[in-house]
Amino acid sequence: MVALKDIELKLVSELMKNSRRSDRQLAKALGVSQPTISRTLKKLEKDGKIKEYTVIPDFSKLGLGLLVITFVKLKKSISSEDLGKAENLVRENLEKTAFSQLVMAERGLGFTYDTVIVSLNKDYSDYTKLLNRIRSYPHIEAGQTQSFIIDLTEKSQYRPFTFHTLANYLLTVQE
Repeated sequence: MVALKDIELKLVSELMKNSRRSDRQLAKALGVSQPTISRTLKKLEKDGKIKEYTVIPDFSKLGLGLLVITFVKLKKSISSEDLGKAENLVRENLEKTAFSQLVMAERGLGFTYDTVIVSLNKDYSDYTKLLNRIRSYPHIEAGQTQSFIIDLTEKSQYRPFTFHTLANYLLTVQE
């Protein structure tokens, strides 16, 4: 992990908790000047340490009833060339909104699977369509898949999705 200066780390943490605050409000919260905040923000953005500013809505109130984590095991190892083709195809489809419910799709290792996909879906039918599209990719032979499905409309939730806790944790991992 690239070490951040103390002010940078605190600023990132504060933005993760609430990115709508003005530079002046952030400066007051951190006990520094507003120009220091503005300068630090520009540097963090330029260095790519801050990628975007966003909100976390109540997805179920927006018509998205399922959060699904899908693990995919490829039938065979994929070549670098086919991997590049698949990545380009995903990017093209995302631009055309064919896979707009994808939150994340990454290769990795775990539970004998090669890929993890996180998606937000209207319902089970919507998720099934996504899974069928994933399985039909020409450059990737998806074998076994396993899904963990979270019903976002469920009234009882242990800990809803938020970055607030992660923002506090971030302050403890820096040495």
